[in-house]
Formats: sequence, structure tokens, C-alpha cells
Amino acid sequence: MIHSSNFIIVLDACVLYPAPVRDLILSFGAEGLLKPKWTEMIQDEWTRNLLLKRKDLVKSQLDWTIRAMNEAFPDASVENFEDLIPLLNLPDKGDRHVLACAI
Repeated sequence: MIHSSNFIIVLDACVLYPAPVRDLILSFGAEGLLKPKWTEMIQDEWTRNLLLKRKDLVKSQLDWTIRAMNEAFPDASVENFEDLIPLLNLPDKGDRHVLACAI
């Protein structure tokens, strides 16, 4: 089995939105199999969409989840990528922030 924390992955909103998928991937990170990365924009996107779909949840619950994620992976939040966004060309302009994070 390959065991390396050199695998860096950007977790987009579609991965963070469903709790089982998020928990599985973050457990891989906790085991050192990968290094998860995200941005505040990505965090905002999945929480906004989840709150629209799940009326039984409140923002403070999801804020708690984000704080726990940031505490568990203190180097996961990518910053200072925003200047790249307008330079990128993708079929879906809404995904440019994810690519900018990866770069």
C-alpha cells in the first residue's frame, strides 16, 4: 500500500457538502494518507448550499464543523489565491476559485 502524505487534494464544495464523503476523506487525512486543502470560498459554498437544502440545520452548526476542520488540519486553508481567479478560463466560471486554490 502506498502511504504518503504527499498527496495534496483540494476538497471542493461537492465533496464537503455530503457529510459521509467529507468524513471519509478527512479520516484519510487524519491517517496521513493525504493532505486536504480548501478555501474560505469553498467552505462558504458548501455551507450555503447545505443550508438551502436542509432547513433543520442552522449556520452555527456548520460553523462548528468548519472550526473543527480547521483545528484538525491547521494548514488546510489556502489563502492569497484570489488574484489568479480572473486569469483562469474554465467552461464553468464558478469553478475558477477551486482551480486557483489548487495552483
